[in-house]
Amino acid sequence: MADLDQTFAVALKGYAWLPDLRRRARGGPVLTRVMGQPAIGISGPSAAQFFYGAGNLERHTALPGLVVHTLFGAGAVHTLDGAAHRHRKALFTGLLLGDGIDTLAKLAGEAFDEASAGWPRDTPLVLFDEVARIIARAVTRWAGVPLSDREVTTLARDLVAMVDGFATAGPRAARALAARRRQEHRLSKIIAEVRRKPPSESPLSVVAHHTDEQGLLDPRTAAVELLNIIRPTTAVAWFVAFAAHALDRWPRHGFRLRDGDDEYTRAFVHEVRRFYPFAPFLGGRAVRDLFFQGEPIPAGTMVLLDVYGQHHDPDLWEEPYAFRPERFLGREIGDFDLIPQGGGDPRTGHRCPGEKITIAVLGTLVQRLAALDYYLPPQNTDIDLSRVPALPRSRIRIVLP
Repeated sequence: MADLDQTFAVALKGYAWLPDLRRRARGGPVLTRVMGQPAIGISGPSAAQFFYGAGNLERHTALPGLVVHTLFGAGAVHTLDGAAHRHRKALFTGLLLGDGIDTLAKLAGEAFDEASAGWPRDTPLVLFDEVARIIARAVTRWAGVPLSDREVTTLARDLVAMVDGFATAGPRAARALAARRRQEHRLSKIIAEVRRKPPSESPLSVVAHHTDEQGLLDPRTAAVELLNIIRPTTAVAWFVAFAAHALDRWPRHGFRLRDGDDEYTRAFVHEVRRFYPFAPFLGGRAVRDLFFQGEPIPAGTMVLLDVYGQHHDPDLWEEPYAFRPERFLGREIGDFDLIPQGGGDPRTGHRCPGEKITIAVLGTLVQRLAALDYYLPPQNTDIDLSRVPALPRSRIRIVLP
């Protein structure tokens, strides 16, 4: 393994760090060290298949404590492996892969219409912030979480803070930790109240009454898992901001979105998820001695799947740095090709079961956005790839004439 620890380089380069190392290694596996531990960086569909292969890696010892305590929450499904993970994962697949997808997307569209109808004219609005509130309102309505408009605003701000602070040890992390404590406390009380009533089919009730092998989840853990439905759905606001960035740079795409072309909308959504940066890489730890492409991976080694590099790999995507939704028209997407939310089967592995909700909600909102009469005033829309998670610097300010 390489002797030079790359922790500082990761913080300095962000999304470019692992692709840069892989370029210097001619695209193959990269041996390195991160946080004082031996690590190997891999990329490509075969790497994703290896990364998600049953019995190869574990997650509960690979996730940094800061990521757990800001983004996922202590005891969350993301921190489990094996039978415990499968059992807890069934809670999410049951809620997020069924008929509720269309219902949630419809609620998101209605919430957008309600909010945009009241937006002031000739006054700059921060699109990212507005959309975060819109999605938080829609997903809490869908889940059955009883919140006032003021509570939804606070929730949206806290959910954004949790996502925004997971990859830094500075003030953003402090805000994320405070936001998580606040919302876990609030939702724990709601969970306890729901448990005094008979179970129902609402997602809130399903989460509140979920049992693991040890029995009913404690209220805080149930609140953590409720947040793991609400938080990633609200994080679709990042993709909406990226979509607005794309529509500003390449406005020709707006015509087919405004026409309600669902096939093209889905292609546009996939291209936003491929082209723009969200997760730089994903990590796991080898549970036994392994080999990948002839390279030995001793047990205990950190394995880093280069998500951003894979999404911009010319061997996988023609002209990867061109924004071309057309690449997804008529294309069958493999389980390990497009991996912004993981790879493989969401029912049995670590791929996010909320991915279809992301696609549906984002599709609904980009059609609404394309149909909205607005313009972008002068602002800095640059995206800093050293910042994780990345976002246009202005968070996209819009003005309704």
